[in-house]
Amino acid sequence: MWLINSSIGRKVVMAVTGIALVLFLTFHASMNVVALISAKGYNMICEFLGANWYAVAATIGLAGLVALHFIFAFILTIQNRKARGNSQYAVTNKPKKVEWASQNMLVLGIIVILGMGLHLFNFWYNMMFAELAETDGVALASNGVYHIVRTFHGGCPCEPTTGCGYAYTAIYLVWLCALWFHMNHGIWSSMQTMGWSGKIWLNRWQCISLIYTTVIILMFVVVAVAFCLGYVPCDFKEAMGECAKAAGSCCGGC
Repeated sequence: MWLINSSIGRKVVMAVTGIALVLFLTFHASMNVVALISAKGYNMICEFLGANWYAVAATIGLAGLVALHFIFAFILTIQNRKARGNSQYAVTNKPKKVEWASQNMLVLGIIVILGMGLHLFNFWYNMMFAELAETDGVALASNGVYHIVRTFHGGCPCEPTTGCGYAYTAIYLVWLCALWFHMNHGIWSSMQTMGWSGKIWLNRWQCISLIYTTVIILMFVVVAVAFCLGYVPCDFKEAMGECAKAAGSCCGGC
């Protein structure tokens, strides 16, 4: 099959899976911003995306896209290194027209994968998996705002933090920085691979990619930093339910 056996086919798979993942990140970033406006609204989305058959199917599909994207990226990297042979060690000056992200896409991708693993542990494991496995945390499985506060602030905003929230926020910012470089290059590169850019449109796609990537990553950053600094939406206490009642009236948001 040419999609697997040919270099062009592998690049097409990389482009298609990459575009699909960008669309998912767009949805995810838009969903996260809701947490800044309404904790109750965010929890409604989390409940809708809970352990339902369509959410589980989408999760499996997303995992497949990530696996394909990473596997083909690794194959293409090995292929390119073999094609260069010993000449890769003879070159000391990097081509001026080749950007840094292009030469380090695999490294950036590995950082993104590691960050994704941490993200899955902090959220997916404590939410969808907890609901599917019916663990002790099932009561808070759909309480997304609780998990955001717990991760980025290290506890309820009215209580002293343990410091883990600041550490997690710093790690997430490094992850998002790597994701920015990877995504910025990946969008316009995918358009080029699909044949949707020429001499004029290449520069346009690079500009679109820069703006689009920056907006999406900033949406993630704002949520992480805001909750790290103790921000909570006005309906935080109501959305927290019994957890907020146990913490006291100081968790009332506004």
